[in-house]
Amino acid sequence: MLRVLAAAVLLANVLFFAWARGWLAPAVPPPHAGEREPQRLAAQLNPQLVQVLSPQAASAALRAATTACVEAGPFSDADIAAAESGLAIAGVPAGASERQNVQAPPAWLVYMGRFSDPAVLKSKEDELRRLKLSFDVVQTPPELAPGLALSRHDSRAAAEATLAQLAQHGVHTARVVALPAPPAQHWLRIAKADAGLQARLRELKPPQFALPFGGCVSRP
Repeated sequence: MLRVLAAAVLLANVLFFAWARGWLAPAVPPPHAGEREPQRLAAQLNPQLVQVLSPQAASAALRAATTACVEAGPFSDADIAAAESGLAIAGVPAGASERQNVQAPPAWLVYMGRFSDPAVLKSKEDELRRLKLSFDVVQTPPELAPGLALSRHDSRAAAEATLAQLAQHGVHTARVVALPAPPAQHWLRIAKADAGLQARLRELKPPQFALPFGGCVSRP
C-alpha cells in the first residue's frame, strides 16, 4: 500500500513539474500562460508609442501637461506698476507675465444741458416726460453735470441719427456730445503657468498683490 502511495506522489510531482515547465502545452497550458513571453509581447497595442523618459524629462512633460493661461485685473494706471512689483517680490520669474492694456471704446450721448439752475433742469425733465421720452440724469463728467442724456451710442453717426428722430418728436435743444475716454484698464497675464507657478500665484494676497489670478478671458 505504501509503495502505491509513494508511486502516486512521485507521478503527481512529475506531472506538476512537466505542467509548470510547459511540456504539456498546448494540450494543457502552463501556469500564467498569458503572461509569459512571447504571448505578452504579442498582446501589446502600439508598442512603438511607448517612450522611456529620464526623471528630468518626465518632470518637464508633467509640468507642460498642467500649464494654464491665468491673469489678474483690471488694474488702473496707478496700480499696475505696484502689481508687477508684487509679482517680482513673490518670486515670479521676470518676463513670465505680460501686461495687456485695454482702452474702452468711445461713446456719444444725445444730451441736453448743462443746467446750473435746478428749476430749469426739472422743467426739462417734465417736458421729456410729457413727450414720453426716457432719459438719465448725467452726474459725470463734471463738465456735463447736471444734464440729461436721452441716449448713448458707440458712434457719432448713430447718435446723430437718433437726434434727428427726436427732433421730429419736438426735441429741439438736444445735441450730440462725446464722452471723455475712460482710463485704460490693465491685466497681467501669464500665458503658460505650470502647476508650481499656479500654486505660488494662489498664495498672493493683499497688500502684496491686490487682485486674484483666474483663467484668461478673450477681450476685443
